[in-house]
Amino acid sequence: MKLKSPFIILLLAFSVALFLSLSIMWAATPSPEKKGGSKPAEVTKPSVPEKRGDKFIDNSECLGCHSNKINEKKFIQSAHGANSCISCHRDITDVTSHTKAKGAKAHLASATCHRCHKKEGAEHAVSAHFINEVQCKDCHKEIHEITPWKGDKARVIQKCTACHSDDGYAESVHGKSAIDGNPDSATCTDCHGLHNIPSLKGDEPKVAQFRKEFHTDSCQKCHADKEMMERNKVLTIATQTYFESYHGKVEHLGYPKLVAGCADCHGFHSILPRDNPKSLISDARLVETCGKCHPGANTNFVMWIAHATHNDPERHPVFYGTFVIMTTLLVSVFSMFWLHTILWWRRDYWEKRELRAQGIFFPQHVKPEEAGHMYRRFSLFDIVLHFTMMVTFIALVLTGLPLKFSHAPWAKGLMAFLGGAEMAGLVHRIAAAITFLYFGAVIGYIVYFLFYKKLPGNPNPLQKLFGPDSLCPRWKDIEDIVGMIRWFFNKGPKPQFDRWTYWEKFDFLAVFWGMFAIGLSGLMLWFPEAFCIFLPGWVLNIATIIHSDEALLASGFIFTVHFFNTHFRPSKFPFDPVIFTGRLPKYELVEERPLQYKRLLAQKRLETYREKYPSALTDLFSNVVGFAMLAIGLFCIFLIAWEFLR
Repeated sequence: MKLKSPFIILLLAFSVALFLSLSIMWAATPSPEKKGGSKPAEVTKPSVPEKRGDKFIDNSECLGCHSNKINEKKFIQSAHGANSCISCHRDITDVTSHTKAKGAKAHLASATCHRCHKKEGAEHAVSAHFINEVQCKDCHKEIHEITPWKGDKARVIQKCTACHSDDGYAESVHGKSAIDGNPDSATCTDCHGLHNIPSLKGDEPKVAQFRKEFHTDSCQKCHADKEMMERNKVLTIATQTYFESYHGKVEHLGYPKLVAGCADCHGFHSILPRDNPKSLISDARLVETCGKCHPGANTNFVMWIAHATHNDPERHPVFYGTFVIMTTLLVSVFSMFWLHTILWWRRDYWEKRELRAQGIFFPQHVKPEEAGHMYRRFSLFDIVLHFTMMVTFIALVLTGLPLKFSHAPWAKGLMAFLGGAEMAGLVHRIAAAITFLYFGAVIGYIVYFLFYKKLPGNPNPLQKLFGPDSLCPRWKDIEDIVGMIRWFFNKGPKPQFDRWTYWEKFDFLAVFWGMFAIGLSGLMLWFPEAFCIFLPGWVLNIATIIHSDEALLASGFIFTVHFFNTHFRPSKFPFDPVIFTGRLPKYELVEERPLQYKRLLAQKRLETYREKYPSALTDLFSNVVGFAMLAIGLFCIFLIAWEFLR
């Protein structure tokens, strides 16, 4: 092609020159250091020196004066060997002016490592080292000879212990293994980080909480890694069982300051095997270690098994057996009573529907003008007792659920709503104390009923115990259970009940079993040091299993079976206020408790039970509180079901 204009020739020449200039400048720009260090450069000088001012400054010009401090061969073999001197010492723009400078002007400005190592620089800027004015050069003193560390953990230990005391790490299981070359063994940087080293000093609440979290999280990073632990023949059961314990559950919920973490028992740096007398968990020092949190710890107390599991019959057969018994109890009780509930609902629903289909909407056996007459069913003592029981039970369930299901997605939120683990624990213990008080009141009332209360006919205590006004089971209850089952399947009429039904007696007697199982085990967990004066510590492990599972049984039963029997069956739905008002209409007395009605008529005592209709305030209170408790109970069941079904 023939060029027709000198202007085009000049334009092409200028483009070629610009391209060559940009190529040279790009080739002279140093590459940033890659994560993990770069490979040592070959023993050759950089082919393109960096240009400053009007002159190129070759590394040989710098080493001509500084060879007494910098070994050229080692520098070229270092991680920075491909860089020019002035890529770090950027304040040098002219060698002549630098060599002629005197005094302060002759000293080089500090190299800015962050210009290339941006990630490391950002981490260092928020680290404990930065706060304490520890700079890059303080750790990387041999900056002109530094080589990639290639995972050499012994080198890390050597670096950190140059400033920090050994503190027993070298003798620890981690230190010995790391020095022997095990790449999995924990060194300073595995726990504290390489550049983003957190500050662990200070008594401020946030710092104290972070420090406790740090001590446990650092251990979890490795010990929860199943592949790593299997590779090193270390059991992973410790991390699993820790978060199943009270300590681990509270820590997981976000309140590590309240409980012991890994380091509180095993130590920080001088972690030794248990058979070493210096170990914090050795037989010789275990009382001392536990005593830091439990001042009354003794040799019995330290028999508690910190990392016990109830899922391994070979490792802990007693705990496994306890778990099997409790699980069997839960499954059998729920299976039997849920089946009872389903069958009752079906029969009650269809019977009620059939009556309505026939146009029967009102009581059949009571005169319409008398159907609404009110009669006393519960005394003031009964009402106050039930109200106290209801409130404390709800409080115990709400404060216990986050611990029982600490890994549930709702657990942390519920615990925060309750005011935190410390407040929840306080509420739980207050409710437990009140529970023991009202249980004592029940025992007192039973004594009064059997030996002091006057009843028609002046029965003796044994007759009172098995009489119609007693909540003690009797043969009539067996007959009622059989009759009820026959009624479920349309094989006979519904049984006629007296003052108390068999399911009401079961509810009452369940409190006695619950106080033994939940109450006693709860006391043992509340005052472990006191019980370990005469009991071995491993009994506390059993108490934990029983307390947890029995609490689940109690809450599940009350919020499903009891709620249905009392409120949700078709003939009562959606709510029965009798336990709040203490009064029921005549038609309910006649139809639901015909034997009691007939007995009171025969004794000419019916009218002594006659009461006025509840006041507006009593009616409003019973409905508001009753529906509120029902809502909370159903909410708790929803949370439990969510955890089991997710």
